[in-house]
Amino acid sequence: MASNGNGKHSNLGMEWKSNTRWAGITRPYTVQDVERLRGSLQIEHTVARHGAERLWELLQSESYVPALGAMTGNQAVQQVKAGLKAIYVSGWQVAADANNAGQMYPDQSLYPADSVPNLCRRINQALMRADQIHHAEGQNGVQWFAPLIADAEAGFGGNLNAFELMKAMIEAGAACVHFEDQLSSAKKCGHLGGKVLVPTVEAIQKLVAARLAADVMGVPTLIMARTDADSAHLLTSDVDPRDREFLTGERTPEGFYGIRGGIQSAIARAIAYAPYCDLIWCETSHPDLEEARQFAEAVHAKFPGKMLAYNCSPSFNWKQKLDDATIARFQTELAEMGYRFQFITLAGFHALNLGMFELARGYKLTGMTAYSRLQEKEFSREYLHGYEAVKHQRFVGTGYFDAVTQVIAGGTSSVTALAGSTETEQFAEMKPQLRPKSGPDAGCQPILGDCPHPEAMVQLQGTEPGPEESLMPSGD
Repeated sequence: MASNGNGKHSNLGMEWKSNTRWAGITRPYTVQDVERLRGSLQIEHTVARHGAERLWELLQSESYVPALGAMTGNQAVQQVKAGLKAIYVSGWQVAADANNAGQMYPDQSLYPADSVPNLCRRINQALMRADQIHHAEGQNGVQWFAPLIADAEAGFGGNLNAFELMKAMIEAGAACVHFEDQLSSAKKCGHLGGKVLVPTVEAIQKLVAARLAADVMGVPTLIMARTDADSAHLLTSDVDPRDREFLTGERTPEGFYGIRGGIQSAIARAIAYAPYCDLIWCETSHPDLEEARQFAEAVHAKFPGKMLAYNCSPSFNWKQKLDDATIARFQTELAEMGYRFQFITLAGFHALNLGMFELARGYKLTGMTAYSRLQEKEFSREYLHGYEAVKHQRFVGTGYFDAVTQVIAGGTSSVTALAGSTETEQFAEMKPQLRPKSGPDAGCQPILGDCPHPEAMVQLQGTEPGPEESLMPSGD
């Protein structure tokens, strides 16, 4: 047993050897290394630990774990309320509209390195508030603390940067963090050109740095290795023999080496990374089940059961590439291949922008009719599916802080906020919404089989939409 530096003994070595959580994981360092680096006081990271343990449990018990990218705390709350069990935190979305610099950037690691940890923190705080509100009301049916899978990009520097970034992610409550094998100073979105890979050995060292950081923090955070080798054509150095078979012999003006990208290059890197990570993600350029199968079979031939991840990216034109039947079965087929985590990276960005564009265009054309229509849709979602944000005062915690006020005042406060509000007066007793047979909202109503209150779904005679109405959203 190793001493942990404060007179107590650690069972860490036994944990690594006996716990199936660590089966197949290589650590090129010792228990003594971890204990020496921990310091004398072990800090607890409850949210990160809960998320990591929950995510691991889901990955073992579900056929696959689906997730959407969230760029605000409220988006994360809606995802959990709607039934999703995990949340993706995208660096692309942080670059676009959720970074500490307050800038709109492309996905090129231009934002401050602590921006993704800070978004993780905001998301977890929003989920915590939702949990507090519901718990105070005696509603405990939702697991609000969904695990966050967060984007560390290429680590924002070298191995020490990756080590510190991983620690920041854990402090912010991330359950899983992914690192990619690009050169951080030239990092690009996986669906852009000009990507430069680092040698395989350097990418492995960043994965080791991340694992060491998690061990030092005492949290079983999952690590996902992403390779961009499928579509990258440049390499910083030929120092690693594993990379040499893909060299083209060309050099660029910057001194980079030309390489042959493609699925074989991605497979070679995935196999090299597998001992150092919990999941592997191959960034692809198009949705292709056969290519996904080729990758999975090659990895599993060397590492049976290794969990894989797949980015169902908004950068793909899905209807152009696949027919409706293939789109419908795409994720279940991926799951059968071992892709246990499947996510839509930029879902928050696209939902936010399209939703606001459609409201703004409708508002320009029809004024308050457009907003009233949106509100009616919110009321119907509340009644049929438990959507809660229509009562926005309660949603953000006004009633919760009223309860705090009353506890402090011994139940005698006359300055509570929700009582006497317009929300209490006008939103308390909402009648079931009716379903029009035609018009702009007809297509966005649930069918009777999905409705927990079919008596509410009364068919109304409608009129054909006018030119302005046809511009309003007709779906979710």
